[in-house]
Amino acid sequence: MLLQVFNNIVIDKASKMINRKSILYLFILYPNLNSDYQICLLSTGSPEFIMSFKNLNLINPIIRAVTEAGYSQPTEIQNAAIPHILSGKDIIGCAQTGTGKTAAFAMPILQLLKKYTPEHREIRTLILTPTRELAIQIEENFRIYSKYMPLSQFSVFGGVSIGSQLAALRKRVDILVATPGRLLDLESQRHIDLSKIEILVLDEADRMLDMGFINDVKKVLKLLPTKRQTLFFSATMPKKIREFAETIMNKPVEVTVNQVSSAAETVKQSVCFVEKKDKIELLIDILQEKSTTRSLVFTRTKHVANKLVQQLETVGIFAAAIHGNKSQAARQNALDDFKNDRIKVLVATDIAARGIDIDDLPYVINYELPNVPETYVHRIGRTGRGGAEGTAISFCDSDERIDFKNIQKLIGFTLPVRSFYK
Repeated sequence: MLLQVFNNIVIDKASKMINRKSILYLFILYPNLNSDYQICLLSTGSPEFIMSFKNLNLINPIIRAVTEAGYSQPTEIQNAAIPHILSGKDIIGCAQTGTGKTAAFAMPILQLLKKYTPEHREIRTLILTPTRELAIQIEENFRIYSKYMPLSQFSVFGGVSIGSQLAALRKRVDILVATPGRLLDLESQRHIDLSKIEILVLDEADRMLDMGFINDVKKVLKLLPTKRQTLFFSATMPKKIREFAETIMNKPVEVTVNQVSSAAETVKQSVCFVEKKDKIELLIDILQEKSTTRSLVFTRTKHVANKLVQQLETVGIFAAAIHGNKSQAARQNALDDFKNDRIKVLVATDIAARGIDIDDLPYVINYELPNVPETYVHRIGRTGRGGAEGTAISFCDSDERIDFKNIQKLIGFTLPVRSFYK
């Protein structure tokens, strides 16, 4: 074993201690292995192994692209899933929102497609997702990761003209991201051929099936080759979803890096017990606090989301709502305004919020509690991403006490109560 030392730093070879506090990166080179392991000597001087994308046997074009995108090292779900996917295994992957699930399947898929690149015009990878926003986000991620590869990607979803999508589909598309409804429409009109699919991904699989897409998913499965690689990825994986997955997969490997009930440790959670009629006053008070910056507010219904935007604007808080009744253009404009700080508050229903991928989102407010406990984990997973700190505040009225009890049972601890003085 040979130590390569940089910057003329003196190291005690016996104890492997360094004589300065700053972080140093060294490489331990094993003569008999064609790999290298990155070591980080922290201020204590003790060695600590850090995985790199190279250790995952990813090819240089992918490593170069993700490095330029600001990725420094793989996340836990990426470390766990990528080797299995590269070896061709089916995967059931469960990790909380914001931990890099999309990259965990996107990077190895790109490598597998690049490895075998025949002359073709057929779609080779299909990614099913529940919402338009998430489809757009996944397509953007694939475009970033494939920057230095001769692979193409495209997304199709409802709410926009089918004509523009048809024009793109006439060209070569290696990776298709789709919502189930629009995909079936296109296939029934014989605009796409799914018979050559090599890899199928169901992203946010739990939400897709909870939202009533299970019959559409089964219809899609009948159009695909039985010999394929199938990947399930989601933030939560209830028992019924896992059981369904196992019926359509071949000896899947289950990769779970966080419990189903878990939320990021960096999220500070609390609850306010408040009657329904007083919720808007409490929301305004919180949003007007100097410490409250960009905030995502969740409601159960489209009607309440629209009403909240109007009520907030009467006190000078400019907000936008996204939900299923909004056009795709309106939803995308609202997201762009929110991401670019033109508005500080975004009000969303659970379905529309899928695909919101914002690194700097300090606050999530549950104006109405979800009636599905796992949805609570999805919601608060929008903040505290990538190790950043976040705050999640939930409002609970007398009619929501049962929902609140079920949430606490799932997450396994008692939420601290935030005082509200009327």
